Amino acid sequence: MTTTTLAVLVPLLPFLGAAAGLLLGRTAPGFVRPLAVLPTLAALVLAVLVASRQGGGRAVDAVTELTPTGSVPVELALHIDGFAALVAVLVGCVATCVQIYSTGYLRDDPRYASYAALVSLFTSAMFLVVYSGDLMVLLVGWEIMGICSYFLVGHYWETPEARAASLKAFLVTKLGDVPFLIGLLALATEAGSFRITKILGAVANGSLDHPTLIALLLLAGVAGKSAQFPLHTWLPDAMAGPTPVSALIHAATMVAAGVYFVARLLPLFQASHAAMIVLAVMAAVTMVGSALAALAQDDIKRVLAYSTIGQLGYMTGALAAGDRGAAVFHLLSHGAFKALLFLAAGVIIHAAGTNSLAAMSRMRGLRDRVPDAYWTMTVALLALAAIPPFSGFFSKESVLGVAEHVATGHTEQAPGTAGWTVLLAGLFTALLTAAYATRLWLLAFRGRGAEAPDHGKQPLVMNAVLWVLAIPSLALGGLAFRLLPDWFDGHDLTPTLTTSVLGTGVALVGGIVTYAAWRHTTALAGRPPLGAVAAHPEGDAALVEAEAIASHQPAYGNIAYAPDPSDPGRLLLGPLHRHAAVGFHLDAVYTALFVRPVQAGASLVRFLDREVVDTYVRGAGALPRRLGDAVRRAQTGNVQTYVSALLAGTVVLAVAAVLVATGA
Repeated sequence: MTTTTLAVLVPLLPFLGAAAGLLLGRTAPGFVRPLAVLPTLAALVLAVLVASRQGGGRAVDAVTELTPTGSVPVELALHIDGFAALVAVLVGCVATCVQIYSTGYLRDDPRYASYAALVSLFTSAMFLVVYSGDLMVLLVGWEIMGICSYFLVGHYWETPEARAASLKAFLVTKLGDVPFLIGLLALATEAGSFRITKILGAVANGSLDHPTLIALLLLAGVAGKSAQFPLHTWLPDAMAGPTPVSALIHAATMVAAGVYFVARLLPLFQASHAAMIVLAVMAAVTMVGSALAALAQDDIKRVLAYSTIGQLGYMTGALAAGDRGAAVFHLLSHGAFKALLFLAAGVIIHAAGTNSLAAMSRMRGLRDRVPDAYWTMTVALLALAAIPPFSGFFSKESVLGVAEHVATGHTEQAPGTAGWTVLLAGLFTALLTAAYATRLWLLAFRGRGAEAPDHGKQPLVMNAVLWVLAIPSLALGGLAFRLLPDWFDGHDLTPTLTTSVLGTGVALVGGIVTYAAWRHTTALAGRPPLGAVAAHPEGDAALVEAEAIASHQPAYGNIAYAPDPSDPGRLLLGPLHRHAAVGFHLDAVYTALFVRPVQAGASLVRFLDREVVDTYVRGAGALPRRLGDAVRRAQTGNVQTYVSALLAGTVVLAVAAVLVATGA
């Protein structure tokens, strides 16, 4: 087969698997799991073949006109360069691991068939985004992911948290998609095509009249999809969905789509210094704010959610520094260890019966009940904290190195202001990242108090997937920057000495300070028996998580008033903790600025409709009805009454005629 044929099959196979899974879910449930795993696994194999054939060399392009439009054509186009080939492999790898993991995690879920089909459709849509060479076709995959996320986040629709989170995710991402669509149409109008290659050619020739406006419109959609400030608030709440869904969304799909989109069209953003500075500020605020919020969260999945927002900020920062190689490098590295973190968190939630770190800190021996999750999560947290030689070190330091080069004027691919903004925010975030990673590890695995509950052993496939993902979390960074520079536009990915020393130093300081704070708070805090977490009689991971979500109010309510005296985050953040715990009240700001005015407007419209419009309609109907009643009462059926009325009428007419004649 040609490379083009293989590339077409990559998104097609998961799509067909999703369709077949939905059709056979009720009639032949035994085929659901094979149809969930095998097409995704086959797509991964084909993606690897496409990557090996592309080899980081010249991009593979193929195009056919999809439909005549009479103006700007919409084309079914492929554009596979080194970035697309590598990201597709990441998507296939994480999606396959999630599908395999889900066969054990959701083994007793009655809605597993629809869940697996949606995951396959989600995967197919992301493949379409990665391989597409036409922006309108890319938009199709972009929107399908948004729809799938709505259903997957709301999988536990019995809980109000899941229903609210799915609706919020859909609305916030759609809020960004409106200017995104306008930007795409404006871009295609000025470039004369939706084809990515033609658009980049138009940018190179200076044919765009409004690059700043277009770039800012597109950034709104990227901020919504990739959970960047100020449209990031949906992502922490999306943790109400099943843990495998969280791993898929955070590691390889949805949030990665926005970063990948900017990487594809980076020359467009570089054509506007204002857009690059906005991108840098957005990245800096996202990095620092999310890291502070992560340090204050009680829910283990919300910690990881804010961590994802921060790491996406690093990727956006690399793009703001004008280097898509560093951005995609960190995207690949982060995809491996973040998928591992979420899937390991699912095992821990199953074992603990709760997702509350405060509750886990009161459990003794939790790490002995989940040794596989303990060791693999330790590897993933070290990669997250960018400790050498784990993968996160190489990719994160490549981002900081690029920012350093721009800030010091060694390269002019972005404004120096953007470089300094990303560099300083990145170093401070590295300190905070190590702090919240250490805090999570200490509270989850070094608890003291009652013996951890026994919810039974986890399925073998769940633990096996953890070890598979631990390999790239440990070795991907070290291999990539040595073996794959040609895939990243030939850029050198070797970390610079200055940022390596600074980045590693602040990470170590953050970890050590957090450990010291934990020792101090643990010594001062009493350890009452837990008593609130009981063993689940069936031991089903998904059911345990659903009940944990439904019962663990601090995780999805106001956790600022759920004090845990042993939490080092409270000591480190001080008065800032209660604000960081609720995301710096950004949801409250949105409620005041948008939700309440919209509700007030809706109430006004309802009042006008009921009291004004309905009153007019009721009045217009009441008059003929009353006239009809009067006429109906006159129709008595009595002949004498009719004759009397006729005579009376005749007399009245005669009198009127006489009066008129006399007056004349």
